[in-house]
Amino acid sequence: GESGRVDLREGLGRDISDDMMGVVATSPPALFDDMLIVGGRVNETFGAAPGHVRGYDVRTGEQRWIFHTIPAPGEFGHDTWPADAWENSGGANAWAGMSVDTERGLVFVPTGSATFDFHGADRPGDNLFANTLLALDARSGERVWHFQTIRHDLWDRDLPAPPNLVEIERAGEKIPAVAQVTKTGDTFVFHRETGEPLFPIREEPVGEGAVSGEAPARTQPLPVRPPPFTRQEFTRATVTDRTPKAEREILERLEPMRFGSLYLPPSVEGTIEYPGADGGAEWGGAAWDSSTGLLYVNANQVPYILQLIELEEGTNLLMSPAGGYVFACAGCHGMDMKGDGSSVPSLIDIGDRLSFLDIYAVVRDGRGRMPGMGSYAPWWQIAALTWFVYFADQDDIPSQWVAPSEGPVEFVNAGYQKLLDSDRLPGSKPPWGTLNAIDLNAGALRWQVPLGDYPEAIALGQTGLGAENYGGPVVTDGGLLFIGATPDEKFRAFDKATGQVLWETDLPAAGFATPSTYEADGRQFVVIAAGGGKLTRPSGSQYVAYALPLPMERSADDSNPLGSSLSVP
Repeated sequence: GESGRVDLREGLGRDISDDMMGVVATSPPALFDDMLIVGGRVNETFGAAPGHVRGYDVRTGEQRWIFHTIPAPGEFGHDTWPADAWENSGGANAWAGMSVDTERGLVFVPTGSATFDFHGADRPGDNLFANTLLALDARSGERVWHFQTIRHDLWDRDLPAPPNLVEIERAGEKIPAVAQVTKTGDTFVFHRETGEPLFPIREEPVGEGAVSGEAPARTQPLPVRPPPFTRQEFTRATVTDRTPKAEREILERLEPMRFGSLYLPPSVEGTIEYPGADGGAEWGGAAWDSSTGLLYVNANQVPYILQLIELEEGTNLLMSPAGGYVFACAGCHGMDMKGDGSSVPSLIDIGDRLSFLDIYAVVRDGRGRMPGMGSYAPWWQIAALTWFVYFADQDDIPSQWVAPSEGPVEFVNAGYQKLLDSDRLPGSKPPWGTLNAIDLNAGALRWQVPLGDYPEAIALGQTGLGAENYGGPVVTDGGLLFIGATPDEKFRAFDKATGQVLWETDLPAAGFATPSTYEADGRQFVVIAAGGGKLTRPSGSQYVAYALPLPMERSADDSNPLGSSLSVP
C-alpha cells in the first residue's frame, strides 16, 4: 500500500468520493495463505458504495482480485438488477465477517441487503448477490456456488454473522457442511463443496400491500429443518401479557398497523417486523460443538416497526436537522409533529412546556417508551435535533415535505423503531432473548432457554424473561458454554447438554462481545471484552479474564465442572 495503508474506497471500479461513509472495515478480514480477503460496511441509504469483496496481497497491499456483489454486464446475476445498477446501486456487502476452509481453498462470504434497505423500486429484480451466502475460490475470487436467502430484500435482513464450518453425519458418513444462521431465526445448511442444501427448503409467500412502485419477490426460501429458533409470526396472540396495561397499550398501537406473517412489506401505516431488524441471530453468530453435533446460537425476539414516509422526489433529508427528525422521530410523532393525541405527545410549541436542556435530556436519555439517542448519536447531533424541535412551529415542520397526491415520490424509513410498552419493554410475549441448541445431524432444536434480563424488568421485580442480546457464545469440550451478550451486564456459563446456568458473575459493563477461551500453563482461561454501549447500557473499556479452578480447588462431591466458582486471576 501507500505508507503501509490501503484505501478501501479505491479499486471498486467506480468513484465513491461523494459517499458519506465510503467503506468501513467492521470485522477482521479473512486470512488465506498470503492474502487478506476483505469486505466492509457501507452506507445503507441511497448513493452507497457497492459491497464488492476483495483479496489483497498481505505483503504488498496489491489488490489481487475482486468479486462484484453487484454484477457488471456479462457477469452471472447481472440480469437480476437494473442494467445500470453496477454503476450506481450500493450495498450487498460482507460486513459481518467470513469463514475460510483452508483445506479446500474456499472462503464463505455472507452478504447484506442492497440499498436503500426498505424500498427497492429503483432496483427491481432479485438483486443477486445481496443477502447471499457466497462460496468463493479463495485464490482467485471466482464464484464456486451461492445461495440467496432473501430475494429483493425490503426488511434489512442482512446475513448477520460468519457461517460455521461443520460436519454432519448421514448414513454413517461425515459430510463437510457450512451452516448459516439468519436474522429470521433460520439455519441454512449446505454441502461445503457443492452448495447442495442438506435439508429441504420451502418457499414462503410474501404478503400483499407493498407501497407504490415496489415489486417484491413473490416468495422467499426457508428451510424446513432445522426448525426456526425464533417465533416468526406476529399476531394478537403474540402481544405481551406481562401486565394488562402493557397488553392494552400494544393492542391500541397495533390498530393502524399491518402485522401477521414473516414477510409483510414495509408500509406507510407501519408494518411489524418480527423478529426485528436485529434478528433472530446477530453478529455474534453461532458456536459449533463437533463432539455433540450441536450448533449453539443466541437470538432476539423483539418486534420492530417498519414505517415508510412518502416524500416529494428530490427531497434532501441530509442537509438539515429536520431531516434528522424524519429519521429519528417522525415514525412516532408524525411528520406534522402532533403525535397521536394520547400516548405520543405533540411537539408543536414544546418550548412553552420544557426548557431546551429538558428536551435535550429526553432526546439523549429517552422517556417512557421513547428510546434515547445517547448510545449511538454524538452530542452535537442530539443538540441539533433538540434545536429543531425546540424552535419548530406550524410553519416549519417536516410535513411540508410530504409528497403531493400527484407527481414523482420517494420513500424514506421513519427510523429504527422497536414496539415497546410504556415500561420500555418489548411489546411481544417473552422470552425476548434466548439461547438455543440445534442438532444439525437430526435437524432438530434440542433445547431453548431464556437469556438475560432487561434492567427495566428487574427493577419491576420480573426476571427470567430474556432480553435482546449482542455477542455470541463459545463452547468447550469440557461441557461448558460461555456467553455475555445481555443488558443485565452478566457473564454466564451454561451446561451445554441441558442449557442449565451453572455460574454467573457481574461484569463492569455489558459484555456485548463473543468471549474467547485459551490454555496457559496447564490452566484454562476465558476472557470477554466488557464494552457496553448498546441497549442504553453505559460504555466500558475493560477485558475481564477468569480462570477455571484447578482440580485440587474443587470439593470432592462437586459434580459441577466449574467447581464452586470461577476465579479472577
